[in-house]
Amino acid sequence: MPQLGETVAEGKITKWFKQAGDIVAPGDNLFEIETDKTSMEVPATFGGTLSTVNFQVGDVAKVGAVVAVILGEGEVAKPAAPQAQVSKAAPTPPPLIPANAGNRTQELGPRLRGDAPDAGRPPEPVKMELFREVRTPERNFGPARIGGITVTPLARRLAGENGIDLSRITGSGPHGRIVARDVEARIVQAPAGGPAPASGPSASDILALYRDVSFEEVPLDGMRSTIAARLTQAKQIIPHFYLTADVTLDALLKVRGEANAAAPQGEDGYKLSVNDFVIKALALALKRVPAANAIWAQDRILRFQRADVGVAVALDGGLMTPVIRGADGKSLSEISNEMRSLAERARDRKLKPEEYQGGVSAISNLGMYGVREFSAIINPPQSTILAVGAAQRRPVETEDGGVRFESQMTVTLSCDHRVIDGALGAQLLAALKGYLEQPVTMLV
Repeated sequence: MPQLGETVAEGKITKWFKQAGDIVAPGDNLFEIETDKTSMEVPATFGGTLSTVNFQVGDVAKVGAVVAVILGEGEVAKPAAPQAQVSKAAPTPPPLIPANAGNRTQELGPRLRGDAPDAGRPPEPVKMELFREVRTPERNFGPARIGGITVTPLARRLAGENGIDLSRITGSGPHGRIVARDVEARIVQAPAGGPAPASGPSASDILALYRDVSFEEVPLDGMRSTIAARLTQAKQIIPHFYLTADVTLDALLKVRGEANAAAPQGEDGYKLSVNDFVIKALALALKRVPAANAIWAQDRILRFQRADVGVAVALDGGLMTPVIRGADGKSLSEISNEMRSLAERARDRKLKPEEYQGGVSAISNLGMYGVREFSAIINPPQSTILAVGAAQRRPVETEDGGVRFESQMTVTLSCDHRVIDGALGAQLLAALKGYLEQPVTMLV
């Protein structure tokens, strides 16, 4: 099972292209896997005969597990060990609080002093299992990166053994890296005799409340688990504030209609949406207000020369946010065609990691559902997200005291206060509003 990213610990087999006994050539697709973000085919790296298939469709295999065995000419298959890696259910994260959490201060003492009790004993060899031949993020006490911040292996081990939440620690290492001394300092500060505060009622407590009500249990898949973890973390660690404005769309809708009417047919054709204009306008606004084209990097702020804008795409059971790279330098037709391609592949879970990672800001548009106004949660490490509501005909007072109707939509900008202050966020929103209300300025 290949590693598809630092935080990916397992993959679900969704399809087999070959069966046991088939001849396999280098480059032939063997099987298809699905992670919390994407689906992809896994090709053979060498040729031979597919001898053994250890995981069937629907099975979940840990990274590094032996999914299948290909024998070369003259080779004989070895007896298989029990399939310890097969799982039919969604992954369950390891508990943050160990059973011996109450003794964590005493256990930490020898490590802090450097006089481990077994210092004179030679280290025992690490036992490797046949179906788990490499160490995974799960076996190394969690992922190597949390919220874009690197965590050293020793820091992960100390945190896992002592029930410390790494998302609540500010790293003191290079580039904000969380190192062992950061975890040790938190262990010393933590109360020595009890578990950390619970994040909410347990599953058994919740089930007890609804024991007399009929319901269906829906197990969590990898995508929903990741969304829950990342957005919970985002609301806990990012100081959000929100700015709202009404945007008049009459000029934009006119330009859009003229552009679509004049669009060529065939492969070079395009059909612009209001969302395409919003993507372009946000990218240009980030360039006009460069201090807002930045993200928080723990001990520094990173400002970018180009504007990479993500766009939330709804999927069955979740969402993904593919990123338009350098949207400020692309034409509206280029943005439209690229967004259409990214959205289609996102729904098929065919996006590559580099197509949905990074970005400085994002757009969440619920206007097609008739939502007038809402506030979105920032997706770290991004520093802003724009929530776009539905376009509506609204009455507006004229200069002579009369009333006219305009097409307006309400947009709300969520800002990370660590990077963007109120006035800076207001400048960014004003620049966005200016581009949308005068769309010709996006074309010159």
